[in-house]
Order: sequence, then C-alpha cells, then structure tokens
Amino acid sequence: MVRCYAIDGITPVVDPTAYVHPTAVLIGDVIVGPGVYVGPLASLRGDFGRIVIHRGSNIQDCCILHAFPDHDLVVEEDGHIGHAAILHGCIVRRNALVGINATVNDNAEVGESAFVAAQAFVRAGFVVPPRSLVAGIPAKVLRELSDTDLEWKRGATRQYQELARRSLATMTETVALAAVEPGRKRYSDPSVLPLSETKAKKS
Repeated sequence: MVRCYAIDGITPVVDPTAYVHPTAVLIGDVIVGPGVYVGPLASLRGDFGRIVIHRGSNIQDCCILHAFPDHDLVVEEDGHIGHAAILHGCIVRRNALVGINATVNDNAEVGESAFVAAQAFVRAGFVVPPRSLVAGIPAKVLRELSDTDLEWKRGATRQYQELARRSLATMTETVALAAVEPGRKRYSDPSVLPLSETKAKKS
C-alpha cells in the first residue's frame, strides 16, 4: 500500500500503472504518471510546490524531491533519477539522467537527454544544455554525450520501466528464509550493462 498523506485537502495522485514502494512517502500535491517507478524510502513532499513525475520516469531509493510554494518540480517523460539524488524546485527534461547522490537546486533545468554526473551539484538557476554531461561542485559542462551514452541510458530507463511492471505483478512482503535454497533463482538481463562496461565492449 502506498504511503500517501493529504495536506490542506490536497491528495497525491498515482496512476494505476505506476509502482510506488510502500516505504516511499508522498505528501500533498504530488502527481505520479503512468509506468513510473518510485523506489524504497523516496520522499516526495508536495507540501509547498507541486511535484509532477511524467510517464516512464524513475525516482530511485532514498531520493528527496521538494519545491517552494508556487513553483513546480517536474521530471519529464523517461527521466532517470539515481539513488539518493536531491531535486529541489527544478525541471528535469525528457530522457535526462540525474546521477547517484547528485543535487539539482531551485530553478535549475537539466536539458533533454542530458546527464548530471554522480555527486554533482547543479546550482540554482543553472541550465544544463541538452545532450551534455555536467559534473563537479558546482557542476560544469564536460562534453557532449555520445550515441553510446544515450543508447545506454535508454536501456537503463527501460529496465526501471520493466521493474515497475515486475514490482506491481510480483513484489510481496515476506519473511526471510533461514538458509539459501538449492537452485536459487537469479534475475538476469544481459541487455544492459554498467556504462563503463558498455563503452569497453564498443571500443
């Protein structure tokens, strides 16, 4: 069951095809679109500004999303928000990626198909150009993204879209086993590797 809290009479909206983990928290003016995945311990606080997560995006575990009053935080279609990222009053455009532990601050914009590197800090008002990689504190443009980069990103996002479907269909709360059972199943998907391995295979 999704942990949703209304405030001032405003209740979160979750599309039936989205998966929100039971330990995630949605408060107030939060709109979660079709096929979205919201991971464990994510916090989407729509108690000030509106939060809109568009079709096919993923908000991974321990992410924090928040905004100022009269400001929207928007993750457009196929957005990919990595573990423990913080988004505050910003816009993440279509097919963009925000890396693990990165922060994107107020009124910043991550352009279409752009990447924010892990642990980067995108300062308030900064515009990340489309199809570019930014990194550092504060984040600076390093280079244009390659076709390989974007092909990998599309595959990684598809994995999370499939994870939303798998989670809706099969995830249940259970009790841990006392020992590993014989012939234990393992999830496998050779179609998407870590980006470093993908580049190594292509070189």
